[in-house]
Amino acid sequence: MGAGREVAISLDGVRDKNVMQLKKLNTALFPVRYNDKYYADALASGEFTKLAYYSDICVGSIACRLEKKEGGAIRVYIMTLGVLAPYRGLGIGTRLLNHVLDLCSKQNILEIYLHVQTNNEDAINFYKKFGFEITETIKNYYTNIDPPDCFVLTKFTTPSQAKK
Repeated sequence: MGAGREVAISLDGVRDKNVMQLKKLNTALFPVRYNDKYYADALASGEFTKLAYYSDICVGSIACRLEKKEGGAIRVYIMTLGVLAPYRGLGIGTRLLNHVLDLCSKQNILEIYLHVQTNNEDAINFYKKFGFEITETIKNYYTNIDPPDCFVLTKFTTPSQAKK
């Protein structure tokens, strides 16, 4: 980087008009094809689903689903979080995850979880840096990818003191 040149990382919401960006990223990033329900959940989550831009190039995304637990509490399921390989290590994934963690804090959402393939050590280590812990192993969670097993990683947050 040239001295004093900051490259802007910006986040943008996912809407009907740009959901194709999310579809293209997912095709490039993940060995799984996502169905219409995934995209409907992502759109329905509002601020919890974001595209990341590096110098105005769409290079990453986080897509979440909001789930109501028994008793009415909301928890967040991170369906996908990914950054294109050439742009990894620049803080983009951190920015995306911190965005969702901040939203959870502000809205007093106390539980965030996700599934990670058991051999995806980079992802497991990434989430552990943010306080996620392996809370479960599910055998044969994935179809058509090897290994088929996944870990459930969960983060329990403490309620925010901030007022909405």
